[in-house]
Amino acid sequence: MLDDRAKLLLKALVERYISDGQPVGSRTLSKASGLDLSPATIRNVMADLEELGLIASPHTSAGRIPTTRGYRLFVDTMLTVQRDELQTPALTPDQPQRVIANAAQLLSNLSQFVGVVMTPRRASVFRHIEFMRLSERRLLVIIVSPEGDVQNRILFTDTDYTHSQLVEASNYLNTHFAGMAIEQVRGRVQQDLIKLQGEIAALMQAAVQVSTEALTQDQNEVVISGERNLLSVSDFSSDMGHLRRAFELFEQKTQLMRLLDVSSQAEGVRIFIGGESQIVPMQELSVVSAPYEVDGQVVGTLGVIGPTRMPYDRMIQIVDITSRLVSNALSQSK
Repeated sequence: MLDDRAKLLLKALVERYISDGQPVGSRTLSKASGLDLSPATIRNVMADLEELGLIASPHTSAGRIPTTRGYRLFVDTMLTVQRDELQTPALTPDQPQRVIANAAQLLSNLSQFVGVVMTPRRASVFRHIEFMRLSERRLLVIIVSPEGDVQNRILFTDTDYTHSQLVEASNYLNTHFAGMAIEQVRGRVQQDLIKLQGEIAALMQAAVQVSTEALTQDQNEVVISGERNLLSVSDFSSDMGHLRRAFELFEQKTQLMRLLDVSSQAEGVRIFIGGESQIVPMQELSVVSAPYEVDGQVVGTLGVIGPTRMPYDRMIQIVDITSRLVSNALSQSK
């Protein structure tokens, strides 16, 4: 545990480094902290903080910079967020796609980093499902949505099902589950397994899985705005390797979608610092995210991506307010 003096010095060091972007020395820290301590005393405290893995010394400087652990402790225990300083334009109720695009741009403009918004999830509902035997242990699953869209999926099975078994499974699903969300179907199928023959039960579980993939594909897209802002961030412009990895992340989007999906399962703002999310394993990037709602139901997530040396208090404000604006705009535009 840190004593109050060490906490004050760590807080001052993190705030100074976020502000200036330069390693912080003992003399600078003495002035920034407002504590009447000798440089020698401050150096001793800094040595303790370094031993705890909260700060580190770059090779080219006698000063110290925060580590991921240092940022995390700062964000969790020392950060104060002012809720009344940020002025934001309203998001006009409109088509959902336009609201999402405007929100990503708003996040980017306010933060001067990268704005990301996951598009709203829709309920995955099927109207009809049918199985067609292609060859031994290889089936075609035909899924029809309520809008009439048809999705086909190849299903490889451990069992070679007969035509009558395929008809039985199709009839059971269509009779009991047509018009229900796939998430509900999954739970109901689990409950009904004991009533069904083992082979048919396994087929239906596999069918629900491929139906989920078919009906949710292309739904959870990520809208990204402001990638070029990172070009003016010294932490990236001075290292093309960092910049290249960041742009690869934006191009692939898969990892971002997983991260935002994790964020949607939590209440309020979440902060992922450096590589601690495991999903976006880049020490140079931090993500501040929050879920947004439509009529009180969480349907997506949005956030800001920037360097670990970002003003977290301001980013929290930006993300929190934008999530509320998006929730209001989407709820009104239905």
